[in-house]
Amino acid sequence: MRVPSPDQPHTIGVKTVATDTLHPNPHNPRMLFDREPMDVLERSIDRTGILVPLTVYWEKARKRYVILDGQRRWMCAQKLKLKTVPISEVSEPSLVQNIVTMFQIHKFREDWELMPTALKIELLIQETGEKDEDSLAEMTGLAPAVIVRCKKLIYFDKEFQSMMLDGNPDLRVKADFFIELHSVIRDKDVRKFDWFKEKTFIQQMLRKYQEDPRTIISVTSFRLIKQHLTNARKADAMGKLSNRLREFAENPATELSHLEIVEVNVHSDARAMVKRVDDLTALIHKMDEEKFYGEEDLWRALTQLSKLVEEKLRKADQRR
Repeated sequence: MRVPSPDQPHTIGVKTVATDTLHPNPHNPRMLFDREPMDVLERSIDRTGILVPLTVYWEKARKRYVILDGQRRWMCAQKLKLKTVPISEVSEPSLVQNIVTMFQIHKFREDWELMPTALKIELLIQETGEKDEDSLAEMTGLAPAVIVRCKKLIYFDKEFQSMMLDGNPDLRVKADFFIELHSVIRDKDVRKFDWFKEKTFIQQMLRKYQEDPRTIISVTSFRLIKQHLTNARKADAMGKLSNRLREFAENPATELSHLEIVEVNVHSDARAMVKRVDDLTALIHKMDEEKFYGEEDLWRALTQLSKLVEEKLRKADQRR
């Protein structure tokens, strides 16, 4: 589905205004401004001034200038106590135009934190009714994969979203944690476990991630949990894995290896081996014996393989 982007506000003119007459945009997808890059920008502005005018519009309802582009420059100007800043004024946008324009302005710059972006994607969905990832990507200039990640973050309660918005980078929980966790808590079988309560499970995973890095080494540990779930499902061992996952969640010190079930791993290995045997069987079946008649190394290898297979079959028969 192709959704045309709303027209961008048109330029009115460039001028200089008092710094304290500007206001931050409430719909800026970038909400977090970490100190280190801000310090670099501040030093640059202190040396050379603001070289690129801020893009603003006049908000008629509240009679004030609102920033579309340049909030970091404006914040630095405030800290440096600059009395005026250069602006490029454009016409007042609609809500959807406002959000889309800001995405398009910033899309070629350094990526911002994903959670603030997700909140603006959520607002865009509410205002337009559009949920299709490709259409939202076309509107915002973001990659469809980024839209998918944002929609996963929107799923979480505000309590958990706020953890990704902490002003202190050292206390901020990475968005990737919740994105990777999403596939586990939304697993169809996990949601059927009689002990599973989503909010409690999320809190348990957070505790393990923050307090003991041995239990969840990285956010990709959730991919391993998902893999254990898939393998257990195919081996009809979901009941046993349910117990293991509950113990893993409830005990902060229990490590990820606790989820390993021998028969499940064996089943997974067996399936991989069957695939390889099938491939080799097809290759041997198509082989022209006369064409390879003089290839002694090949015949020697096949003879050894035949003896090994017979030995394994014999031992397997003895155990039945």
